Amino acid sequence: MTEIKGKWALVTGASRGIGRLAAECLAKYGCNLVLHSRTVSNTETLTNELSAKYGIDAYCVAAELSKPEEVNKLIDEIEAKGTQIDIILNNAGVQVAYRTDYYTTPVEDYTSSFQINTIAPMMICYHFIPKMIERGFGRVVNTTSGITLEPEQAGYSASKAALDKVTIDIGSKLEGSDVIISLADPGWCRTDLGGPNAPNSPESAIPGVVVGVFVDDKKSGRLFRAGDFTGMSVEDAAAKAMADIDSPYAK
Repeated sequence: MTEIKGKWALVTGASRGIGRLAAECLAKYGCNLVLHSRTVSNTETLTNELSAKYGIDAYCVAAELSKPEEVNKLIDEIEAKGTQIDIILNNAGVQVAYRTDYYTTPVEDYTSSFQINTIAPMMICYHFIPKMIERGFGRVVNTTSGITLEPEQAGYSASKAALDKVTIDIGSKLEGSDVIISLADPGWCRTDLGGPNAPNSPESAIPGVVVGVFVDDKKSGRLFRAGDFTGMSVEDAAAKAMADIDSPYAK
């Protein structure tokens, strides 16, 4: 299993829900944190709590991910601090609407969904992955969705499918190295995005949404479904992930 003590992780959408739980999970293993939310005030308290509780270094960054210029500003702020990002959890996402009359789905459902769910995480990946390659280590986990056959959520599901595609394609170039990129599907959870009627608690997504950080077998492009790891320790989850789930590339 990968040792992450002393490494730095960028977690987007860390102010609540699954992002918050994932950030604390990494902190328990001694990982330093850069916590993103729309405003610094959303993560200040969490940053202070995790620093005090686990003895890690942490700070906040803010960006509205629907605006590319703010994503670039976030990246520039991290670089200005001299932080070496070893781990990325692209957790932030948006589900803009549920259209029962899906034949009237507006263009804006697609443009806003793709900007936040696909373009922003890939901007972050494109900046930091080459630096990981230079150092010979990195972990990237992009949060996806298991939604299928629901044109009612076309913008959301299409943007996540696009994220799946580019993640798997990049993974083919990283396969065999210690820079590993993965997908995580948290399942339908009772978060602000998932809504109150979802069948699963946010806690059920841990450790599944972070297991891609801890795998240590140089395989990329895999999809880890959080429900397959609910109730497991991180150590057992990492062992199961490496034993049971292969990369998608032809041998």
